[in-house]
Amino acid sequence: MNVKFFLPFFVFFLLTTSCNRSPAENKETKVYERKRLPAELDTVSNLSANIIIPISRSSLSEEDEALITNLELLGKLWGFLKYHHPEVGKGNYNWDNELFRMLPAYLEIAENNRRDDFLLQWIAQYGEISECKWCEETSPDAVLKPDLSWIEYFDMNVILKDKIKEIYQNRHQGFNYYVSMKVSGNPLFRNENPYLYPNFPDVGVRLLALYRYWNIIQYFYPYKHLTDKNWNDVLKEHIPKFVLAETELDYQLAVLLLTIDLNDAHTFFVGENKIDSIRGRWHVPFRVWFVEDQLIVRDYFKPELKEEVGLNIGDVITHVNGKSIASIIDSIKIYHRASNEAARRRILIDELLRSAERTMTIDYISSDQTPHQKELTLYDRYSLSRSNPLTMFKNNANQSYKRLYGNSPSLNDYIGYITLKTIKNEDIEKIKKDFMYAKGIIIDIRNYPSAFVSFSLGSFFVSATTSFVKFSYVNFNNPGEFTFRKGQEIPASEEPYQGKLVVIVNEETISAAEYTAMAFRAGDNTTIIGSQTMGADGNVSEIVLPGGLKTMISGIGIYYPDGRETQRIGIVPDIVVNPTIQGVRERRDELLEKAIEIIRNQ
Repeated sequence: MNVKFFLPFFVFFLLTTSCNRSPAENKETKVYERKRLPAELDTVSNLSANIIIPISRSSLSEEDEALITNLELLGKLWGFLKYHHPEVGKGNYNWDNELFRMLPAYLEIAENNRRDDFLLQWIAQYGEISECKWCEETSPDAVLKPDLSWIEYFDMNVILKDKIKEIYQNRHQGFNYYVSMKVSGNPLFRNENPYLYPNFPDVGVRLLALYRYWNIIQYFYPYKHLTDKNWNDVLKEHIPKFVLAETELDYQLAVLLLTIDLNDAHTFFVGENKIDSIRGRWHVPFRVWFVEDQLIVRDYFKPELKEEVGLNIGDVITHVNGKSIASIIDSIKIYHRASNEAARRRILIDELLRSAERTMTIDYISSDQTPHQKELTLYDRYSLSRSNPLTMFKNNANQSYKRLYGNSPSLNDYIGYITLKTIKNEDIEKIKKDFMYAKGIIIDIRNYPSAFVSFSLGSFFVSATTSFVKFSYVNFNNPGEFTFRKGQEIPASEEPYQGKLVVIVNEETISAAEYTAMAFRAGDNTTIIGSQTMGADGNVSEIVLPGGLKTMISGIGIYYPDGRETQRIGIVPDIVVNPTIQGVRERRDELLEKAIEIIRNQ
């Protein structure tokens, strides 16, 4: 960890936090309060209210294109200064308000030379840049390096380009008013005004939302290099969408499409929003699943509803309200985040049989290949249990492990089964004691772990201290630079398990579940079976956007010790095993069967 980052922060902490002296040290107890920073004192509101951005709603003219290019330049320069200019980093300016103050005059400029002179004057009002004695060059070993290529992209004069480069060479160091590091190492974006009201912000605030998000990704996202689109192109593409939004829904859709460009399954919205409302609160009373590229009935939320509904487990749904499943997917997939296609299908499952109406007509094919059509009454989706049904313990939600016996008469010829869906920390020692002499152990991670057990349970399967992961962290003193740092190790067990470990994963396995699978993969005798996981690893960081919106990103880079990536790829099984429609109809868990087979045949 860079000591130069912590020293300024520590000094700031001492100067700004309250501290008390005991009466034994002083006759009076003195409380020292932190002095409010200028950025906090600049509380002027509605600066954006009268901003007008004249972009045509029909085909874009040359003037429109020129204006969008100028807005793209401003967004990149504004974000650059936010995270690099020493006076901004110190908290001496409310950087949102500074944008609103300069934007009206900037919008009136068309010629590039006048634009550049204006931007130079704007930068100059924040003071001279002192020489930075602490700034270091980007590490040649950095996994990601700061991308300032945009400086050369725009037709700027040399003086403006040199000023930007001068600021970078003498950039802010240490405590930053707008971003800090969480205990986990991922970024915490601080002092960001949520602009809660109105829910549909004016055009100036909408543009700010785009600028804020794009620059957070530009400088603090560990997987920017993995997006399908070049992130440098994304800002310009989205400017018309944010500027021309006419309703709250339009604005939220613009934000949604922007986040989807990350190809990160972590970029979900937090809280209520118009998009969620129009998708509807009503849902069919059963779960569905993609098996053999078909959408099938997987399980009922409440078993008693099966007789009322009439569909059987394994029935194949082909149409909803007259539209084929394939056409529905094609029409809505652009509105759903996904790290990979397995993740996209998993996320779409929750939407395909959801509606704003109380009824839905579906076409389906039963097990005898007979086509049917049925009108279904839908249920309030919030009253339905939406958890993953894959578990051995449907009748005991608190149980997380059990013995599985085969045909052998020997009581020692058993397999241990563990589901992380209901695992508890207090279960670990019991599991180790109970499964020490099992023929094999199966760990089911087709779920999200209810407790963090990567080390406490992972150590049971290693005979020597073993590295299983390494991380990439952003250098807060050089935004955009990500370097590898040594990851965590699984401590050796004094009494390691000697048998076979089989770990089951699939498209339900995401984030902490994927991280845990990586830990188990480091075991002495581990095989991972199943299918591609969600491919969204790393602790999440929250981003607050105007209109009261909140979204997330993966905040730390997660890699195997040899540098292999997990983001977008997920956990690659050693043996690919997928369920079949016939297996689902017969109520068989084919992945569990395969795990048992591997152990029995070793």
